Amino acid sequence: MTVAAVLVAYAACVGVLGARMLGRARWTTRAPLLAIVTYLAAGWSVVAALGLAGLTLAVHATALGGGLSHLTGACEHRLRATYGTPGGATVAGLGLALAGAVAARTVLTAVTHLRRTGQQALRHAQTARLVGRPEPALGAVLVEHSQPAAYCVAGRHPTVILTTGAVQALDPGQLDAVLAHERAHLSGHHHRLLALARIGRQVLPFLPLMRDAEEHVARLVELHADDAATRARDPRSLATALVVLATAASPAPTLGAGATDSVQRIHRILGPARPLGRGRRQLLRATAAALALTPVLLALAPAVLALALGRLPAA
Repeated sequence: MTVAAVLVAYAACVGVLGARMLGRARWTTRAPLLAIVTYLAAGWSVVAALGLAGLTLAVHATALGGGLSHLTGACEHRLRATYGTPGGATVAGLGLALAGAVAARTVLTAVTHLRRTGQQALRHAQTARLVGRPEPALGAVLVEHSQPAAYCVAGRHPTVILTTGAVQALDPGQLDAVLAHERAHLSGHHHRLLALARIGRQVLPFLPLMRDAEEHVARLVELHADDAATRARDPRSLATALVVLATAASPAPTLGAGATDSVQRIHRILGPARPLGRGRRQLLRATAAALALTPVLLALAPAVLALALGRLPAA
């Protein structure tokens, strides 16, 4: 019961306070990929904590500390003790219900979301290839349209889509920067990072961290693609291209160079902040790893302590 309460308290604290701390953090724009990892580690650790809380109510945590024979014996011993105690069956049932609900909701949401977005992306890519024409020199599909737009579609057929309006409005340097931005989305698998954030929000929409993660991850993947595009190019080319593309909306489920906070992105490209120091990066990486591992460590803590004291229940 104590371990389950700690796990639920951890989920509540991270789910509420984590949103405030990450939302106010200024370092996230200086290390967007690290910020994405931290957001996802924090969010999914909340899901894991709630699921493990249910399991520890149903099966005593010390049962997880030994081999298979110990696990079987300890589980049998625990179940007998639980169901022989007044209210024990109710607590175990609630634990199983919580763990099952979290697992079922996560799996169902993930399968539904991935299937839907995968089908949409596939249809969009196929349609673009039908109505447009491949341009090997650009590495993109060119679609006849007066509105300047550039975006990419991930999935089974990753495709960068460019309109003729964009080709006419952008000079060669700007066009190269935009295409580099879109290729960065595909090579960085940004659609998968966004999917993780969206699935987490749908699983636990009542927690601020899960609600905010999707919006922040969507912004951060654009910053990460901006960084990749300007690494070996004149930042002013991408900044100017963003001005041209800012009025063009990218259809879902795509990632477009002109999407998401264009004014802030232009200021960041033209006046970049100093990168995070090595020490601070290492500290933030350790924090993200700690967030991901904390629910498991909390669930296993009684088992580790029991092993250390030599008091693991025998099979």
